[in-house]
Amino acid sequence: MDLGLQGKVALISAASKGLGYGVARALAVEGARVSICSRDESGIASAAQRLIDETRAEVMFSACDVRHADEIQRWVDRTVNNWGTVDALLVNAGGPPAGLIRDLTDEQWRSAFELTLMSTVRLIRAALPHMSAGSAILTITSSSIVEPIERLGLSTVMRSGVAGLVKTLADELAGDGIRVNNLIPGRIDTDRVMQLDQGAAERTGKHIDQVRAENAAKIPLKRLGSIDEFGAAAAFLLSPAASYITGASLRVDGGAMRSI
Repeated sequence: MDLGLQGKVALISAASKGLGYGVARALAVEGARVSICSRDESGIASAAQRLIDETRAEVMFSACDVRHADEIQRWVDRTVNNWGTVDALLVNAGGPPAGLIRDLTDEQWRSAFELTLMSTVRLIRAALPHMSAGSAILTITSSSIVEPIERLGLSTVMRSGVAGLVKTLADELAGDGIRVNNLIPGRIDTDRVMQLDQGAAERTGKHIDQVRAENAAKIPLKRLGSIDEFGAAAAFLLSPAASYITGASLRVDGGAMRSI
């Protein structure tokens, strides 16, 4: 199936590894020109070279901390100055730290607000002036917006705000022909999930392999997803092939989320 992404310009944040990198690679394979960013300058440079080596796509990279509006604007401006437009935006950022609600400080709440919710607002606000009918925005949230996850209260609250933002923007931008959707990962095999599993192993005294096996056993497909599987779903939603889908939240979770 041709997704219609050949030559399209895509912005992908937090793309040095994990979910962001998986999406960037899926878009690059489809022929999109990809502009990727991360606050890890050496990491994003390395990711860009891997993408070029693996896909032969046109790739730009920038160091950008999405908690800061000026850095976001520089990244978007640099991309538009080079390629003229924005056809697709993938909004992604690292997750807030784990912890019990009663133990979280005001500073941790403020930091999570900037990292997760305001980064989404600012990324979309910076890209929108360069988007036109047929463009698409996709945010990555978390299964915690459907079923709260133990010790991830910050993620649940802030990412739920992102989901509300997506639904609101889908209405606001529909008249401009710009689609806005949300992608909900389940247990995808990333460094972030490994860190959460390591924390669970330390709290319970179990070996991390046991924790990961137990978590995989709870998933109907009995395994974790890959970043390539996640990237394929994102590429579809960002492509013209999904032209009648907006305001939606797609779960990529192997059937793990039990809510209807």
